[in-house]
Amino acid sequence: MNAGSRAIAVPPPAPVETSVSAIAAAIGDPARALMLCSLLDSCARTATELAALADIGASTASGHFARLREQGLVEITVQGKHRYYRLASPDVAAALEALLVVAGVPRQPFVPSTPPELHHARTCYDHMAGTLAVRIHDAMLQRSWLRAEGEDYVLTEEGAAGLQALGMKTESLGPRRRRRFAYPCLDWSSRRPHLAGSLGAALLRHCCDCGWAAKDLDSRALRVTPKGARRLREAFGFAEAG
Repeated sequence: MNAGSRAIAVPPPAPVETSVSAIAAAIGDPARALMLCSLLDSCARTATELAALADIGASTASGHFARLREQGLVEITVQGKHRYYRLASPDVAAALEALLVVAGVPRQPFVPSTPPELHHARTCYDHMAGTLAVRIHDAMLQRSWLRAEGEDYVLTEEGAAGLQALGMKTESLGPRRRRRFAYPCLDWSSRRPHLAGSLGAALLRHCCDCGWAAKDLDSRALRVTPKGARRLREAFGFAEAG
């Protein structure tokens, strides 16, 4: 070490018992536990919804959210004017699931208030949203058609081949400078991501051009035709897509 240099003290890692007790204390508060368990269905929720669920005020909820984020239990997704909370990782979900099993508490499913015709399939700007779009997004990830890189997606060779089999011309789907190519967009009805970007827009155009889906003239709803339901079921492995 040079004469003019100075050693920087690195604090030792917290003892295991300290780390575990801090996380346990964060989960142990009834309001925080209720909010965390409500996120086990992988559906993101706003601070207002979580506060209402726990029957607490906004200022009290803010302190709870800060505590949960400090312990690495939740993360925030910003979508337009809204901020959505979701569990920070699968490990957090697994720990909560184990606690629920020990406590013998059943999970409560997320029940959307969106009208059925909009909840199933609709437009989100120029790409597809709704339950159907979320399922397409999940299938593309599960089949390794998309690979996450930072906050965006990259189309893999398997993905290009899959889209070509679907009739899309993938050579014109390369990343563009003025617009993000592919990324997850949080679905406001399902509270899970669907596919956005130029790739998502191209997929919606293809579905409409092929007569698989038709836009409603009076709303954002998309009507999936029987032919479209069959083709999407074959391409993405759905039990049903109508």
